[in-house]
Amino acid sequence: MATTSYFQLHRCSPIPLSLSSRCSCPCRPSPSKTLVLTRPRAKLGHLDLLFDGNRRELGLGRNGALASRRLIAVAARAEPERLSEDNAHQEVHKGHKLSMNEDAVSEHQQKASQLKKRIFFGLGIGLSVGIVVLAGGWVFTAAVAAAVFVGAREYFELVRSHGITAGMTPPPRFVSRVCSVLCSLMPLVTLYRGQIDVSVTSAAFFVAMALLLQRGNPRFAQLSSTMFGLFYCGYLPCFWVKLRCGLAAPALNTSFGSAWPILLGGQAHWTVGLVATLISFSSIIAADTYAFLGGKAFGKTPLTTVSPKKTWEGTIVGLGGCIATSVVLSRIFCWPKSLLSAIAFGFLNFFGSVFGDLTESMIKRDAGVKDSGSLIPGHGGILDRVDSYMFTGALAYSFVKTFLPLYGV
Repeated sequence: MATTSYFQLHRCSPIPLSLSSRCSCPCRPSPSKTLVLTRPRAKLGHLDLLFDGNRRELGLGRNGALASRRLIAVAARAEPERLSEDNAHQEVHKGHKLSMNEDAVSEHQQKASQLKKRIFFGLGIGLSVGIVVLAGGWVFTAAVAAAVFVGAREYFELVRSHGITAGMTPPPRFVSRVCSVLCSLMPLVTLYRGQIDVSVTSAAFFVAMALLLQRGNPRFAQLSSTMFGLFYCGYLPCFWVKLRCGLAAPALNTSFGSAWPILLGGQAHWTVGLVATLISFSSIIAADTYAFLGGKAFGKTPLTTVSPKKTWEGTIVGLGGCIATSVVLSRIFCWPKSLLSAIAFGFLNFFGSVFGDLTESMIKRDAGVKDSGSLIPGHGGILDRVDSYMFTGALAYSFVKTFLPLYGV
């Protein structure tokens, strides 16, 4: 015997649907009537249609599908405006998703292009720096002086930026230009005089007098920012000249020296200063590379608010890579002889590079800029590339000169 299925909807709260727009049809309720469809709670039972509170039962048997389609059609015709609004919202949502997808693809392509530029120019810079370090002498010193001049100009532009000038008075522009020239002369004086103390003191005195005698009201902020510029951009880079060119003791155990051409200086060309500079530069590059890769792979805990992208995980990986590079190169160059000295040298290079990077990040944060300049495509300015080397030269020179007996030979 065939059974008839029923849907029970009267147990739920009714949902009124206005049928005023369908009042012209005599077979449908009058404008004053209201169609109330109620939702089924759980069971199959009765289907109730309520007209003005009067309950009528409609059984759905074999023709149940046809009846349900008619009810859906009535509800759809009753509210055309609501359906049109829903369609409009769907179209807007689809357009928004399409725009987001296009933006994501464009951003991905931009990042890929930026990465290619960084790799290309990074390899070119690395090769050029390697040749300059091997050349030594006036070639190395002239390259340092050129980098110092550009870096000093970028530093004073940062000091004069809107982000920093909002809280302090910047030095006059002519003082900034004079300081940039003085900073670039310091490496040359270091090469030919062997020391830099007198020249730095003289430059600081000259700049202080120029600031005090300027028109208007001299401010301490002008003096402090200018003096830090002389120290940061001029004095600190001079230690690389002292390390590379000043430590002329031969690295006797280095096998590269015996095979070095006579026309390029022969075995005497491989000095403690050359080996120490190569290891220090390579360790800094390794520290930056491993810290970047470690941060991308494992980075979760921010290192400091000065540079939010740096993480503790990346820093630890960078430290390990820096020490490993220092130890491996010390075995290749046979300098320093002690394993403990090689590990300590790697520690110094790493911490010098990290705090140099954070110092420049603090300056850029206060200035409200992302890069110190746009000289190098994909890398920013000179300060963005050499910030890790600022303090490391002084630490490396002091370690080799003071703590290694006979320069570690």
